[in-house]
Amino acid sequence: MQFKFYLIEKSNEDMLSFKILKLDIFQSYFFGEIEFRADRYKVNIQNQRRGKVLKLPFEQKIKNEKVIVRLTGQEDLFVEDYLYYKGESEWLEIDSDEITYFLADHQDQCDTIEIMIE
Repeated sequence: MQFKFYLIEKSNEDMLSFKILKLDIFQSYFFGEIEFRADRYKVNIQNQRRGKVLKLPFEQKIKNEKVIVRLTGQEDLFVEDYLYYKGESEWLEIDSDEITYFLADHQDQCDTIEIMIE
């Protein structure tokens, strides 16, 4: 029996990458500024009172309702969660307990927000 393995490379169009410029903690949420393709947007990260929700600051066609949202930093630091894409907002909104609680301990260590889309 022979097996063939194929490496499938995903294009950058399958991932939105936001550079974190500033992220401040408030009572129960994080608010800051991010950069995407030279445009600056506000970001709000909070627990999932409305459920696991993602809203983008611009229109984006997404095939699947669920997307992976990942925050990364130096030395392989990351946290990710599956969130439901709920359309457009005036800023990037991330409602996730996992991401919010992780940020409480690693706020200054994360430098990128990645959103995997299809």
